[in-house]
Parts: sequence; C-alpha cells; structure tokens
Amino acid sequence: MGECIMVGCDLHDKSMLLRVAVDRGEPVTRRGGTTAAGRQAVIADLGARAAQAGASRVVLAYEACGFGFRWHDELRAAGIECCVLAPSKMERSPHRRKRKTDEQDAQALLDLVRSHVLAGVPLPAVWVPDLQTRDDRELVRQRLLMAEEASRAKVRIHWLLLRSGQESPPAEVWSLAYYRWLRKLAKGGLPAGAAAALGSLLRQLCGLEKEVARLDRQVKALSQEPRYAHPAAVLQEEKGVGRLTAMVFLTELGELGRFANRQQVGSYLGLTPASFESGQADDRKGHITHQGPSRVRKVLCQAVWSRLRVAPQERAAYDRLVRRNPKQKKIAVVARMRSLGVLLWHVGLAAQRAGGGLREEGGRCPLSPRAKPRGVGELRAAGP
Repeated sequence: MGECIMVGCDLHDKSMLLRVAVDRGEPVTRRGGTTAAGRQAVIADLGARAAQAGASRVVLAYEACGFGFRWHDELRAAGIECCVLAPSKMERSPHRRKRKTDEQDAQALLDLVRSHVLAGVPLPAVWVPDLQTRDDRELVRQRLLMAEEASRAKVRIHWLLLRSGQESPPAEVWSLAYYRWLRKLAKGGLPAGAAAALGSLLRQLCGLEKEVARLDRQVKALSQEPRYAHPAAVLQEEKGVGRLTAMVFLTELGELGRFANRQQVGSYLGLTPASFESGQADDRKGHITHQGPSRVRKVLCQAVWSRLRVAPQERAAYDRLVRRNPKQKKIAVVARMRSLGVLLWHVGLAAQRAGGGLREEGGRCPLSPRAKPRGVGELRAAGP
C-alpha cells in the first residue's frame, strides 16, 4: 500500500485554507480560491503532490456549509476521496471556541482525516445526495419558503389593522369577504399612510399566494415523476399526510435505506431527547435535540394535528400520552411526530425498493448498513 495524502480544508465563500500532510509527516499550509479556476488549481496541486510522494490515495475533508456539495463532486470526479463533515457533530473545546482561526480549523479537520485513515476512527460525515435529489430539494424548499413568506405577510396585515384600530373584522379571517373588506380599507377606509401600507401588503400577499399555487403545480408534477410516483402515493395513503408532506419527507431524507433502524431515523429528524447521564445520574433526559432537517419536523407536526382529527387510533395514542402528563401536551405531540416519521420511513422504504425509487450514490463516509424494517402493520399498532 502506497502513501496517502491527507487534507483538512477550511472552506469559505471566497477562499479556502488547506493543511496537507503525507501520512505522519509534518503538514504544510496551502491557500486557494473558491472560483472555478481556484478549485481546479487546488486539485492540480494535490495531484502533483500525490505524484511526487508516490501516494496511492488523496483523502480530503471539509465541513458542510453554504457552498454546498460542488467541491465534493469536483474532488470525487478528480479521483480524490472527499468527506463532507457535519459541524454539529465535531467536538470543540471551550478553549478552541475562544481562539478560532482558519489554520486551526483546517488542522482540526486534518487530525480527523488522519485518525480515520491511520486508525479507522469513523468520520462525522453527512450523506451526500445525488444531483437529482439536490435539484428536487430546491423546488420543494422554495414551496415551503413561499408559504412562510405569505404567513408573515398575513401577520403584518393583522398588526397593521390593530395599530389602526380595526379590531373586529366583519367577516371570517382570510375568507373572500375578508379580502374584499381589506381592499376597501386600502382604498380609503384608513388614514393615508396606513392605507398605502395595507395596499402594499395586500399586493405582496396576492403575489405570494399566486407563487404558492404555481409551485404547488410544479411539486405535483415532480411527485408524478417515476422516481417519486410510487413512494409519494404510498405515503399519502397515511391519514393526515398530503402531497407536500410526502415530497418534503422524500426529498429531505433521500435514500431511506441508508438508515439501519428506527432509532437512527428519530435521531436524524432531531426528535429524540438529549441525554445528560454521567456518574450517578443514569436516567436523565433533556429536550429533543432539534438536529436534522427542521422542514421535516414542521410538516410532521402539521400532519400529526391533522391525524388527531381524522384518525381515531392516532387520537387514542395521543390521549394516552396526555393522561400521563396533562401539563405537557407538547411532549405528546412530539412523540406522535416521531412515531409518524418512523412509520413514513418504513412504508417509504418498502415503496422505494418496490418501485425502483432513489438509490444511494455512495457519497457518505462511512456507509451505513441497509435497513431491515419491521412489518408496517406492527408499526402502526405500536406506541411511541
């Protein structure tokens, strides 16, 4: 086995700093740019170093950031092993948090790569979705964002009316009659400044609602693509789960087979309690971790409230949890969110395998074992 070039890369929007070492040798610092030419120059430099040292491998790691996975794709295309690390899973001492430099960050990444290559220590790597999944996420995330912006516009209208003394609307809020009343106020029913502001907010809201409708049609078309048609349809058979919830779940989690069990799913969704157990305290749990995609938690919460209205079995499970602790109803909702997330994972995984859906690209380091789901009927009958 030849030598190995190991690299820790501290990546920023316009620059990167690398700490490069050959096996256990003394590391050197290299700086580069994040433009296309700058990235290619770094790749060429690493290739030259590998040729000079006779290295058979080049392994590079960087933290997940707003730059996305472009750097990962380019490195892998050049034959360089690349792992994208999760910042939330990297340990940092209080001393390091107070003395933070790019070179120290790159050195910390290099130390992780060395421990992985030389001692087999697992890296805290994230799963890298394929290009198609990333593109699908952009559409679904934009649909969620536009709905959030529309909700914010409604809140601004509400507070504008309260400031203007309009406390009792003559119609049900956000009905057609309510919109007509708002337009009438914007045309002269309020002082000039407030009327102008209300008119501006109404125009914004109208545009956002049209954009939401347009994106809904595009999400519907995406859900009918062969890679999503069967899994999305199966997920929507669960009560309270609509098309948007199904598509958020499928695009954010990607290849469902990368999770080995329900514990991994709950942990990824950030719906498992934190642990503070050391010494004599061996059963001390905290709030949920809130790690993972918040978008999935949001749609799961909405789906659970819908299920409580239409699914008697869901309501019965929720009521059992509430009876244990009547003052903490939120805990019962979170428990049902986790249960629903695991259920969707089970049925979605079976649908992906049956329908030839998404397949893992192998961008994770290391790969997790394949999942072996229990029977879905058993899962539905199980509690949280």
